[in-house]
Amino acid sequence: MINNLNSFKPYLIAEIGINHNGSINIAKKLILLAKKYNFDFVKFQKRNPDICVPSNQRDINRETPWGTITYFKYKKKIEFNIKQYKLIDQFCKKIKMKWFASSWDEDSQKQMRIFNFSINKIASAMITNLKFLELVASEKKITLISTGMCAMKDIKTAVKIFKNKKCPFILMHSVSLYPCPEDKLNLNLIPKLKKMFNCQVGYSGHESTVSPSIIATMLGAKIIERHITLDRSMWGTDQAASLSEEGMKNLSNVIKKIPEILGNGIKKFNNDEKKIALKFRYWEDK
Repeated sequence: MINNLNSFKPYLIAEIGINHNGSINIAKKLILLAKKYNFDFVKFQKRNPDICVPSNQRDINRETPWGTITYFKYKKKIEFNIKQYKLIDQFCKKIKMKWFASSWDEDSQKQMRIFNFSINKIASAMITNLKFLELVASEKKITLISTGMCAMKDIKTAVKIFKNKKCPFILMHSVSLYPCPEDKLNLNLIPKLKKMFNCQVGYSGHESTVSPSIIATMLGAKIIERHITLDRSMWGTDQAASLSEEGMKNLSNVIKKIPEILGNGIKKFNNDEKKIALKFRYWEDK
């Protein structure tokens, strides 16, 4: 559950996505990393390849760790089924790690209801699928809406659907390039989205560095979502746009320090500082 969004410390979401490459063992290792570095959620993706793989992509051959196979066979090979997600659910409950998944088709969204997630997610690619948005909004769960791969008019349409359904939402600023060059991140859109739509805003980053997530936090992002990987050189389309263990550690440590560093904004002249002042002030303060 996401609550206390007024706190300065943002929620951290570790996007595993498809970086597990179809392996439950790799998925568990990634979940443990997210737990180790105090991420609040791990996130997966759920799709039915029969629905989600465009017909013009299906027969394209692709070099994979399993040999040269069609893109369609590759997508089927790395897709977790419900039985496998039940194993993920059991593992997350065992180590007390919250998880959820973003679905890419209506069938998958309905199938994943068995896990009773506290939040939903609209992937950037799905933001113009209005029928899908209507379905998700009807569940009335707080929903993260990623805003990559679209124009401002598409964001307005999505927001209207969720407001009409009285479904709470958080816009997630995102630029869908993998990895995304830092000069294309456009983080100043975070406060603009917040003002335009009078809502909370988060950041879903696909760059290979940590600092933009810190800047996004300072600009008001209440949720930071980053792809994670065991090794950025691993095979897979999202690995290079993901944080490895060192990046996760750095992000978590800096985020944790921010509230303490910022303080409460009340001017104080504490005793330790007064002792320092005595060394420099050769006159007597009145």
